[in-house]
Amino acid sequence: MKTFIHALLGALLLLGLSGPATAGYTETRYPIVLVHGLFGFDTAAGVDYWYRIPEELRQGGAQVYVAQVSAAEDTVVRGEQLARQVETILASSGADRVNLIGHSHGGPTIRYVASVYPQYVSSVTSVGGVNWGARLADVLQGVVDNVPFSGDLVGYLGNALAGLIDLFSGGGNDQDILAALKALTTAETVAFNQQYPEGVPAQYCGNAPRVASNGISYFSWSGAKPLTNGLDPSDVLLGATSIVFLGEPNDGLVSSCSSHLGMVIRDDYRMNHLDEVNQVLGLHDLWSTDPVTLYRQQANRLKNYNF
Repeated sequence: MKTFIHALLGALLLLGLSGPATAGYTETRYPIVLVHGLFGFDTAAGVDYWYRIPEELRQGGAQVYVAQVSAAEDTVVRGEQLARQVETILASSGADRVNLIGHSHGGPTIRYVASVYPQYVSSVTSVGGVNWGARLADVLQGVVDNVPFSGDLVGYLGNALAGLIDLFSGGGNDQDILAALKALTTAETVAFNQQYPEGVPAQYCGNAPRVASNGISYFSWSGAKPLTNGLDPSDVLLGATSIVFLGEPNDGLVSSCSSHLGMVIRDDYRMNHLDEVNQVLGLHDLWSTDPVTLYRQQANRLKNYNF
């Protein structure tokens, strides 16, 4: 019987299913705030961007908030939107600070808040964050800059999609896909890093101390496998976009090296850019770590640091 139980538990782990939440395992000192990336949302048409993640963290004792900023906008604009939401969270929760976790464009968004409003933040965790630019953004920006009328087309289609996402998620924020695209290019990201340098390595693919000059702890992780599950329709898209990286390890949209920030937990999980937030609907590589487990582990890490 014991052998059977051990085999069953092993199979569940291989299938990426989370076990029962351990009481207090994710009970951080400060609330956790999850911040979405480009074309992201909190909940839209009944679908959660952070699929099953808030629920799992709460079951382990964490106080979790899901922020909603513009689906497509400049990093500073998104950062200011987030700062206002953090102020509301602090007021309603009675907490002194928050732990920020951002995915993709959410990475530089939370970095902005930590840099400009360090009194609000205990820790920053970047997941698949665009911390050194996104090569696909460079390519698209080149098209916009050099192909007549392409900017109008990209702006129209991108803002329409972002507006639709915002409508279904009840956000009410302005959208500007061209500003978002420019902000995610390598040149603009490097300029952003110079203005908001906390947690950023001194060189591409480098490492930085966990604790930055502002006293805030920075963490990061990312995937490096664009194709992870044949049943996941997003794999086709991410497999195609990964071509622009010319063999450099990436998750389909962000290179592993670009994701580096502060304490790099790992930059080569068998996950693509959407697996990092347990999308689409939890479909991911069956032989790799469950994405939800990474968030539980990070919450426990923050707890152990008394964050």
